[in-house]
Amino acid sequence: MPASPASPASSASAAPSGVSPAVSPVLAEVVRSGFVEGRHRGSLVVLGADGAVEHAWGEVTAPVFPRSSNKPMQAAGVLRAGLDLAGERLALAAASHSGEPFHRDLVHKMLDEHGLSPERLRCPPDLPLDQEERETWLAAGAGRDRVAMNCSGKHTAMLAACALRGWPLESYLDPAHPLQRLIHRGVEEAAEEDVAAVGTDGCGAPLMAISLTGLARAYRSFVLAAPGTAERRVADAMRAHPEYVAGTRRHDTWLMREVPGALSKVGAEAVQAVALPDGRALALKIDDGAARALGPVLARALALMGVDAPVIQRIAHAPLHGGGRVVGEIRATF
Repeated sequence: MPASPASPASSASAAPSGVSPAVSPVLAEVVRSGFVEGRHRGSLVVLGADGAVEHAWGEVTAPVFPRSSNKPMQAAGVLRAGLDLAGERLALAAASHSGEPFHRDLVHKMLDEHGLSPERLRCPPDLPLDQEERETWLAAGAGRDRVAMNCSGKHTAMLAACALRGWPLESYLDPAHPLQRLIHRGVEEAAEEDVAAVGTDGCGAPLMAISLTGLARAYRSFVLAAPGTAERRVADAMRAHPEYVAGTRRHDTWLMREVPGALSKVGAEAVQAVALPDGRALALKIDDGAARALGPVLARALALMGVDAPVIQRIAHAPLHGGGRVVGEIRATF
Protein backbone atom coordinates (compact mmCIF):
# COMPACT_ATOMS: atom_id res chain seq x y z
CA MET A 1 0.00 0.00 0.00
CA PRO A 2 1.29 3.52 -0.71
CA ALA A 3 2.47 5.28 2.40
CA SER A 4 0.66 8.32 3.77
CA PRO A 5 2.37 11.58 2.83
CA ALA A 6 4.97 12.79 5.26
CA SER A 7 4.65 16.31 6.62
CA PRO A 8 7.19 17.95 4.25
CA ALA A 9 5.50 16.39 1.21
CA SER A 10 2.02 17.38 2.30
CA SER A 11 2.65 21.11 2.46
CA ALA A 12 2.83 23.57 -0.40
CA SER A 13 6.07 23.61 -2.37
CA ALA A 14 8.63 26.10 -1.14
CA ALA A 15 9.81 26.87 -4.67
CA PRO A 16 9.23 30.49 -5.74
CA SER A 17 6.13 31.11 -7.86
CA GLY A 18 6.80 30.35 -11.53
CA VAL A 19 10.00 28.40 -10.80
CA SER A 20 9.74 24.66 -11.43
CA PRO A 21 11.83 22.19 -9.43
CA ALA A 22 14.55 20.34 -11.30
CA VAL A 23 12.77 17.02 -10.90
CA SER A 24 9.10 16.46 -10.07
CA PRO A 25 8.28 13.74 -7.54
CA VAL A 26 7.26 10.26 -8.66
CA LEU A 27 3.48 10.00 -8.37
CA ALA A 28 3.04 6.55 -9.94
CA GLU A 29 5.14 3.53 -10.74
CA VAL A 30 4.77 0.79 -13.33
CA VAL A 31 5.18 -2.65 -11.77
CA ARG A 32 5.48 -5.72 -14.02
CA SER A 33 5.98 -9.16 -12.51
CA GLY A 34 7.02 -7.56 -9.24
CA PHE A 35 9.66 -5.41 -10.97
CA VAL A 36 9.38 -1.60 -11.20
CA GLU A 37 9.95 -0.95 -14.90
CA GLY A 38 8.89 2.68 -15.07
CA ARG A 39 7.87 5.77 -13.14
CA HIS A 40 5.61 8.73 -13.81
CA ARG A 41 6.51 12.07 -12.26
CA GLY A 42 4.17 14.99 -11.83
CA SER A 43 2.56 17.58 -9.60
CA LEU A 44 -0.62 17.53 -7.55
CA VAL A 45 -2.38 20.02 -5.29
CA VAL A 46 -5.27 19.39 -2.88
CA LEU A 47 -7.32 22.25 -1.44
CA GLY A 48 -9.35 21.99 1.74
CA ALA A 49 -12.94 23.12 2.09
CA ASP A 50 -11.68 26.58 3.10
CA GLY A 51 -9.65 26.87 -0.12
CA ALA A 52 -6.26 26.57 1.58
CA VAL A 53 -3.61 24.20 0.23
CA GLU A 54 -3.69 21.02 2.32
CA HIS A 55 -1.28 18.88 0.29
CA ALA A 56 1.07 19.59 -2.58
CA TRP A 57 3.51 17.43 -4.48
CA GLY A 58 5.83 19.06 -7.00
CA GLU A 59 5.50 22.61 -8.26
CA VAL A 60 1.86 23.63 -8.07
CA THR A 61 2.26 27.39 -8.57
CA ALA A 62 4.00 27.33 -11.95
CA PRO A 63 1.76 27.68 -15.03
CA VAL A 64 0.62 24.66 -17.02
CA PHE A 65 -1.73 24.27 -19.96
CA PRO A 66 -4.84 22.67 -18.42
CA ARG A 67 -5.95 21.56 -21.88
CA SER A 68 -9.58 20.38 -21.77
CA SER A 69 -9.76 20.89 -18.02
CA ASN A 70 -10.33 24.54 -19.06
CA LYS A 71 -13.64 23.62 -20.71
CA PRO A 72 -15.97 24.47 -17.81
CA MET A 73 -14.58 28.03 -17.92
CA GLN A 74 -15.04 28.14 -21.69
CA ALA A 75 -18.64 26.94 -21.34
CA ALA A 76 -19.28 29.63 -18.72
CA GLY A 77 -17.95 32.14 -21.24
CA VAL A 78 -20.57 31.28 -23.85
CA LEU A 79 -23.27 31.70 -21.19
CA ARG A 80 -21.83 35.09 -20.27
CA ALA A 81 -21.99 35.97 -23.95
CA GLY A 82 -25.75 35.45 -23.75
CA LEU A 83 -26.21 31.95 -25.17
CA ASP A 84 -28.99 30.18 -23.29
CA LEU A 85 -27.91 26.56 -22.88
CA ALA A 86 -29.01 24.06 -20.26
CA GLY A 87 -29.09 20.34 -19.53
CA GLU A 88 -27.36 18.03 -21.95
CA ARG A 89 -26.56 20.89 -24.32
CA LEU A 90 -24.61 22.79 -21.69
CA ALA A 91 -22.85 19.63 -20.55
CA LEU A 92 -21.82 18.97 -24.14
CA ALA A 93 -20.48 22.52 -24.41
CA ALA A 94 -18.03 21.60 -21.61
CA ALA A 95 -17.25 18.15 -23.00
CA SER A 96 -14.42 16.08 -24.33
CA HIS A 97 -16.98 13.65 -25.60
CA SER A 98 -16.29 10.09 -26.70
CA GLY A 99 -17.90 10.44 -30.12
CA GLU A 100 -20.72 8.04 -29.29
CA PRO A 101 -23.94 8.30 -31.33
CA PHE A 102 -25.78 10.35 -28.70
CA HIS A 103 -22.90 12.86 -28.66
CA ARG A 104 -22.84 13.25 -32.42
CA ASP A 105 -26.63 13.46 -32.66
CA LEU A 106 -26.82 16.29 -30.15
CA VAL A 107 -24.06 18.25 -31.87
CA HIS A 108 -26.01 18.05 -35.12
CA LYS A 109 -29.20 19.14 -33.33
CA MET A 110 -27.46 22.11 -31.74
CA LEU A 111 -26.00 23.20 -35.06
CA ASP A 112 -29.45 22.98 -36.67
CA GLU A 113 -31.07 24.89 -33.81
CA HIS A 114 -28.74 27.82 -34.38
CA GLY A 115 -28.79 27.76 -38.17
CA LEU A 116 -25.23 26.49 -38.43
CA SER A 117 -23.63 23.78 -40.54
CA PRO A 118 -20.84 21.35 -39.55
CA GLU A 119 -18.62 23.07 -42.11
CA ARG A 120 -18.58 26.13 -39.84
CA LEU A 121 -16.77 24.17 -37.13
CA ARG A 122 -13.08 24.99 -36.94
CA CYS A 123 -12.11 21.93 -34.88
CA PRO A 124 -10.16 19.46 -37.03
CA PRO A 125 -11.81 16.33 -38.45
CA ASP A 126 -11.07 13.38 -36.19
CA LEU A 127 -12.14 9.89 -35.20
CA PRO A 128 -14.23 9.20 -32.07
CA LEU A 129 -12.16 9.42 -28.89
CA ASP A 130 -13.56 6.22 -27.39
CA GLN A 131 -11.70 3.13 -28.64
CA GLU A 132 -14.77 0.92 -28.95
CA GLU A 133 -16.72 3.62 -30.76
CA ARG A 134 -13.72 4.28 -33.04
CA GLU A 135 -13.56 0.64 -34.06
CA THR A 136 -17.30 0.60 -34.81
CA TRP A 137 -16.97 3.85 -36.75
CA LEU A 138 -14.10 2.57 -38.89
CA ALA A 139 -15.79 -0.81 -39.44
CA ALA A 140 -18.75 1.09 -40.90
CA GLY A 141 -16.42 2.74 -43.40
CA ALA A 142 -16.56 6.21 -41.83
CA GLY A 143 -13.57 8.56 -41.81
CA ARG A 144 -12.43 11.57 -39.84
CA ASP A 145 -15.25 14.01 -39.15
CA ARG A 146 -15.52 17.36 -37.37
CA VAL A 147 -18.63 16.37 -35.42
CA ALA A 148 -16.96 13.17 -34.20
CA MET A 149 -14.05 15.22 -32.84
CA ASN A 150 -14.22 15.30 -29.02
CA CYS A 151 -14.36 19.11 -28.82
CA SER A 152 -17.20 19.59 -31.31
CA GLY A 153 -19.73 20.42 -28.58
CA LYS A 154 -17.56 23.26 -27.31
CA HIS A 155 -17.02 24.60 -30.82
CA THR A 156 -20.74 24.41 -31.58
CA ALA A 157 -21.53 26.44 -28.45
CA MET A 158 -18.86 29.00 -29.32
CA LEU A 159 -20.24 29.41 -32.84
CA ALA A 160 -23.80 29.69 -31.55
CA ALA A 161 -22.80 32.41 -29.08
CA CYS A 162 -21.08 34.34 -31.86
CA ALA A 163 -24.11 34.01 -34.16
CA LEU A 164 -26.34 35.28 -31.35
CA ARG A 165 -24.16 38.33 -30.71
CA GLY A 166 -23.44 39.10 -34.34
CA TRP A 167 -19.74 38.46 -33.78
CA PRO A 168 -17.57 37.16 -36.65
CA LEU A 169 -17.92 33.41 -37.17
CA GLU A 170 -14.82 32.78 -39.26
CA SER A 171 -12.47 34.16 -36.63
CA TYR A 172 -14.16 32.77 -33.50
CA LEU A 173 -10.92 31.00 -32.46
CA ASP A 174 -8.76 34.13 -32.66
CA PRO A 175 -7.55 35.05 -29.14
CA ALA A 176 -8.50 38.66 -29.94
CA HIS A 177 -12.08 37.71 -30.82
CA PRO A 178 -14.68 39.19 -28.39
CA LEU A 179 -15.77 35.71 -27.26
CA GLN A 180 -12.24 34.56 -26.55
CA ARG A 181 -11.46 37.77 -24.62
CA LEU A 182 -14.57 37.11 -22.53
CA ILE A 183 -13.42 33.54 -21.84
CA HIS A 184 -9.91 34.75 -21.01
CA ARG A 185 -11.28 37.09 -18.33
CA GLY A 186 -13.45 34.32 -16.95
CA VAL A 187 -10.48 31.97 -16.57
CA GLU A 188 -8.55 34.62 -14.66
CA GLU A 189 -11.49 35.37 -12.37
CA ALA A 190 -12.12 31.71 -11.57
CA ALA A 191 -8.43 30.88 -11.04
CA GLU A 192 -7.79 34.09 -9.08
CA GLU A 193 -4.60 34.67 -11.05
CA ASP A 194 -3.44 36.11 -14.34
CA VAL A 195 -3.20 33.89 -17.39
CA ALA A 196 0.53 33.27 -17.82
CA ALA A 197 0.49 32.34 -21.51
CA VAL A 198 -1.93 31.76 -24.36
CA GLY A 199 -1.41 28.84 -26.72
CA THR A 200 -3.41 26.80 -29.20
CA ASP A 201 -5.18 23.67 -28.00
CA GLY A 202 -5.42 20.49 -30.07
CA CYS A 203 -8.86 21.54 -31.30
CA GLY A 204 -7.54 24.94 -32.41
CA ALA A 205 -9.14 26.99 -29.61
CA PRO A 206 -7.11 29.42 -27.50
CA LEU A 207 -5.61 27.75 -24.45
CA MET A 208 -4.92 29.69 -21.26
CA ALA A 209 -2.07 28.68 -18.94
CA ILE A 210 -2.67 28.84 -15.18
CA SER A 211 -1.18 27.04 -12.21
CA LEU A 212 -2.51 23.79 -10.82
CA THR A 213 -3.47 25.71 -7.68
CA GLY A 214 -5.39 28.18 -9.85
CA LEU A 215 -7.09 25.33 -11.68
CA ALA A 216 -8.21 23.76 -8.39
CA ARG A 217 -9.46 27.17 -7.22
CA ALA A 218 -11.44 27.53 -10.45
CA TYR A 219 -13.24 24.21 -9.97
CA ARG A 220 -13.89 25.08 -6.34
CA SER A 221 -15.45 28.36 -7.43
CA PHE A 222 -17.79 26.56 -9.83
CA VAL A 223 -19.27 24.19 -7.25
CA LEU A 224 -19.61 26.98 -4.67
CA ALA A 225 -21.04 29.58 -7.06
CA ALA A 226 -24.50 30.93 -6.38
CA PRO A 227 -27.37 29.17 -8.17
CA GLY A 228 -28.19 30.80 -11.48
CA THR A 229 -24.68 32.12 -12.14
CA ALA A 230 -22.90 30.98 -15.29
CA GLU A 231 -20.40 28.98 -13.24
CA ARG A 232 -23.01 27.15 -11.21
CA ARG A 233 -25.15 26.46 -14.28
CA VAL A 234 -22.15 24.78 -15.96
CA ALA A 235 -21.28 22.77 -12.85
CA ASP A 236 -24.88 21.65 -12.39
CA ALA A 237 -25.27 20.62 -16.03
CA MET A 238 -22.03 18.64 -16.02
CA ARG A 239 -22.94 16.84 -12.81
CA ALA A 240 -26.48 16.08 -13.98
CA HIS A 241 -25.39 14.80 -17.41
CA PRO A 242 -21.83 13.44 -17.03
CA GLU A 243 -22.19 11.01 -19.93
CA TYR A 244 -22.39 14.07 -22.20
CA VAL A 245 -19.22 15.51 -20.64
CA ALA A 246 -17.26 12.32 -21.32
CA GLY A 247 -18.90 9.06 -22.34
CA THR A 248 -20.17 5.75 -21.08
CA ARG A 249 -16.69 4.30 -20.49
CA ARG A 250 -14.83 7.26 -18.95
CA HIS A 251 -13.77 7.98 -15.39
CA ASP A 252 -15.18 11.54 -15.37
CA THR A 253 -18.62 10.02 -15.97
CA TRP A 254 -18.16 7.35 -13.31
CA LEU A 255 -16.94 9.85 -10.72
CA MET A 256 -19.71 12.40 -11.27
CA ARG A 257 -22.33 9.63 -11.31
CA GLU A 258 -21.17 7.89 -8.15
CA VAL A 259 -19.80 10.66 -5.90
CA PRO A 260 -22.68 13.06 -5.20
CA GLY A 261 -21.86 16.63 -6.16
CA ALA A 262 -18.44 15.93 -7.65
CA LEU A 263 -17.32 18.00 -10.65
CA SER A 264 -14.61 16.30 -12.72
CA LYS A 265 -12.89 17.03 -16.02
CA VAL A 266 -9.82 15.48 -17.59
CA GLY A 267 -7.48 17.27 -19.99
CA ALA A 268 -4.98 16.07 -22.56
CA GLU A 269 -1.36 15.56 -21.50
CA ALA A 270 -2.60 13.93 -18.29
CA VAL A 271 -4.27 16.86 -16.56
CA GLN A 272 -7.18 16.36 -14.16
CA ALA A 273 -9.27 18.65 -11.97
CA VAL A 274 -11.99 17.69 -9.47
CA ALA A 275 -14.06 19.65 -6.98
CA LEU A 276 -16.35 18.30 -4.28
CA PRO A 277 -19.55 20.09 -3.24
CA ASP A 278 -18.09 21.34 0.06
CA GLY A 279 -15.31 23.20 -1.77
CA ARG A 280 -12.51 20.67 -1.51
CA ALA A 281 -10.69 20.43 -4.82
CA LEU A 282 -7.64 18.98 -6.54
CA ALA A 283 -5.68 19.45 -9.74
CA LEU A 284 -2.86 17.34 -11.09
CA LYS A 285 -0.61 16.90 -14.08
CA ILE A 286 1.59 13.95 -15.02
CA ASP A 287 4.79 15.40 -16.50
CA ASP A 288 5.16 12.99 -19.41
CA GLY A 289 1.49 13.27 -20.39
CA ALA A 290 0.83 9.56 -19.75
CA ALA A 291 -2.91 9.17 -19.31
CA ARG A 292 -2.40 5.64 -17.94
CA ALA A 293 -1.11 7.14 -14.68
CA LEU A 294 -4.09 9.44 -14.18
CA GLY A 295 -6.48 6.90 -12.68
CA PRO A 296 -4.20 5.57 -9.92
CA VAL A 297 -2.98 9.06 -8.98
CA LEU A 298 -6.48 10.53 -9.00
CA ALA A 299 -7.89 7.68 -6.94
CA ARG A 300 -5.14 8.02 -4.32
CA ALA A 301 -5.69 11.78 -4.09
CA LEU A 302 -9.44 11.34 -3.66
CA ALA A 303 -8.85 8.74 -0.95
CA LEU A 304 -6.61 11.20 0.90
CA MET A 305 -9.46 13.71 0.66
CA GLY A 306 -11.71 11.22 2.44
CA VAL A 307 -13.79 10.16 -0.56
CA ASP A 308 -15.00 6.64 0.17
CA ALA A 309 -16.92 5.09 -2.72
CA PRO A 310 -16.56 1.93 -4.83
CA VAL A 311 -15.79 4.08 -7.87
CA ILE A 312 -12.40 4.97 -6.35
CA GLN A 313 -11.16 1.40 -6.80
CA ARG A 314 -12.60 1.35 -10.32
CA ILE A 315 -10.68 4.50 -11.24
CA ALA A 316 -7.49 3.19 -9.61
CA HIS A 317 -7.59 -0.08 -11.56
CA ALA A 318 -4.73 0.05 -14.10
CA PRO A 319 -3.55 -3.49 -14.85
CA LEU A 320 -0.57 -4.47 -16.98
CA HIS A 321 -0.92 -7.48 -19.25
CA GLY A 322 1.51 -10.08 -20.49
CA GLY A 323 0.69 -13.17 -22.48
CA GLY A 324 -3.01 -12.42 -22.26
CA ARG A 325 -3.15 -12.21 -18.47
CA VAL A 326 -2.62 -9.59 -15.79
CA VAL A 327 1.02 -9.50 -14.67
CA GLY A 328 1.26 -6.15 -12.92
CA GLU A 329 -0.20 -2.73 -12.38
CA ILE A 330 0.32 1.00 -12.39
CA ARG A 331 0.00 2.25 -8.83
CA ALA A 332 0.28 5.52 -6.93
CA THR A 333 3.40 5.99 -4.82
CA PHE A 334 2.28 8.61 -2.28
